[in-house]
Amino acid sequence: MEEVDAEIIEPFNLNFSDLLLLSASRGSSFSKEELERLESISTTIMETLGPSGPGLLTITGVPNASELRQILLPLARNLALLGNEDRKRALKENSLGSDVSLKNPDRIVSSFAMQLKYVEDPSLDFSFSGSSQNWEVVPEDLGDFPDNGFKNLKNTFKDLGICMMELGLRLAQVCDRAIGGKELEQSILDSCTAKGRLLHYHSSLDNLFLKDFEKTKSSIRRVTNPVQLSIGFRESETKNKEQTLVDDLNRDTCETETRFCKTSLSKFWQQWHYDYGIFTVLTTPMFISPCHEPTQGSNYGNCMSCEQECSPPDGHTYLQLFDHNNNRILVVRSPPDSFVVQVGESADILSKGKLQSTLHSVCRPAKQDNLSRETFVVFLQPAWDKTFSISQHLKEKLISNEQCSRACDEIGVSTSDAISFHLNEKVMLSLIEEINGIVPPLSSRLKDGMTFAEFSRETTKQYYGGNGMQSKR
Repeated sequence: MEEVDAEIIEPFNLNFSDLLLLSASRGSSFSKEELERLESISTTIMETLGPSGPGLLTITGVPNASELRQILLPLARNLALLGNEDRKRALKENSLGSDVSLKNPDRIVSSFAMQLKYVEDPSLDFSFSGSSQNWEVVPEDLGDFPDNGFKNLKNTFKDLGICMMELGLRLAQVCDRAIGGKELEQSILDSCTAKGRLLHYHSSLDNLFLKDFEKTKSSIRRVTNPVQLSIGFRESETKNKEQTLVDDLNRDTCETETRFCKTSLSKFWQQWHYDYGIFTVLTTPMFISPCHEPTQGSNYGNCMSCEQECSPPDGHTYLQLFDHNNNRILVVRSPPDSFVVQVGESADILSKGKLQSTLHSVCRPAKQDNLSRETFVVFLQPAWDKTFSISQHLKEKLISNEQCSRACDEIGVSTSDAISFHLNEKVMLSLIEEINGIVPPLSSRLKDGMTFAEFSRETTKQYYGGNGMQSKR
């Protein structure tokens, strides 16, 4: 299919200090002018996250976030390119799991996951600005790999994750205030946990290295059976070689970031989909380019000097949105140290359509396949036993979506002049047809009275097949 040109969008940016004010109780300490300013920001937030907006915004000015991001994101690549036994040990020591087959050298995404728990504090104040951290960020930590590169991985993962949980919870409070009630906030708190995921989107060179490494390792094993290759950690000679990676790793297929990995590697890192939680909070990604191509016996996989952080090749994050209102593709540009917050389908349902879930994908740089992409994501979702009811607004939306989907199937490109599109009509019709074939409609996954667990299971089943079960680890 011919490529669709995308337009760059810079979402509404919310300063963390304003988020704190908006989520706090407003009393007499605020002047009339300040109250009007905050009300204007709140209105903009709801317009941005609502049916007429893109369904996501950015947040800047978060204390300590830049330092934590700078330490954590490169570790995604380092973990992804470790030998299997070394990675297994690193993940176990840092209480991390994975939801992809890390033994598969053809994987296009490596994912490292942990359940994050909300603090047991009746004030619901995460106090991320300092008290939640139990270690100090120092620049030397960035150069510790391979010997000590993972010593602060678990703490960094948790601290940045707690920060992002706070952002999502406070934004839920702001939205609840505009909608009325505390449905979003309470649904997040009732879940008790959120899912954190550190992601390495592979470059083509990464995959070449992994394949080369596997071939070399297999060859050496055939000749000298006890000899083991080591990258980073020294492998124990007494380890049971029959033990597989999946023994200690979390196989969370429900929110896997390797969606539809059989699609063209030149086009997507991650195919079109909706997140089905309440909010998805992401760091602005980091792009890394190696200084040389991988060769047998090289230090490509674990040499910090190989890594060069790059500016986004085309000035954006490669996060793509589909704008239903104007039938166009948007790519998101965000400040380097910002967080992106996206609306999930559960927020759409619970807010009775006041918030709009975001159809999105992650595309690959067309002409720079040596770049990898690193990011950290936290998924905020309701409790598993949260019951969904279908509002009248949602019923009308489901009917409208079904009619639109059938119309796209029936109309064909020959009569496309009957539809008004921003972009080339035939190309856009082909894209809509492609997306409809990939993304199962909400009406096929959501039934009135479903629990979130049932909705999650049905969504997973229709996206990926299988039984739709998600690990609770």
